[in-house]
Amino acid sequence: MPNTDRDRTIAFAGMFQATALVRDIAHEGQCDNQDFTACIDSLFQTTVQDSEQIYGGLARLRRGLNLVRKQLSEHQDPELTRYVVILMALERKLARQPKLLQTLGDGIQTTRQRLDHFSLTHDNIIAGLADLYAETVSTLRPRIMVNGHYQHLSQSGNANRIRALLLAGIRAAVLWHQSGGGRFKLLFGRKRLLATAQQLLTEIAEKPNLHIVR
Repeated sequence: MPNTDRDRTIAFAGMFQATALVRDIAHEGQCDNQDFTACIDSLFQTTVQDSEQIYGGLARLRRGLNLVRKQLSEHQDPELTRYVVILMALERKLARQPKLLQTLGDGIQTTRQRLDHFSLTHDNIIAGLADLYAETVSTLRPRIMVNGHYQHLSQSGNANRIRALLLAGIRAAVLWHQSGGGRFKLLFGRKRLLATAQQLLTEIAEKPNLHIVR
């Protein structure tokens, strides 16, 4: 994965988009389908050349990029910040667990094969990803405790979508690390991340319908 501000910012936006959708489901019982699809799709893009291709184009990460801009230039959202920080910590722990990584890779491949029969966001696909999250990432600590309304969190379909999104958040955290992201980049490279996020949002505004065809 290229070690560039662009790739790091896209990965950072991927984490924020995934966690924002988790919050939407937890508090409202629903989320934007296009944003959700972009996150889930990223889990199956394992042979592409850069972060933008993983998400199918910048326009599919508009919400995440806007959140990065707000987080770095305005008042931080403590709930989303907490989720993202934990995702980064879990990704580092996962990287040191070869058996879990193997299980995760095999599980993604098995789920990918089901796409011959089901759509990307079909309940069977999302349930498979949720089970994979429970089998791998959920065994690590700290666990992500999702805040929300019980009436939404208690529904199995919502719980599955939340777990699948958290798995997509881990995928974005992997991209963050692969593209040179880390604690020091976050502490001392905030201005560059902010500037890059603003630049990418400008690109989206100029070409809002541009996306990569799968």
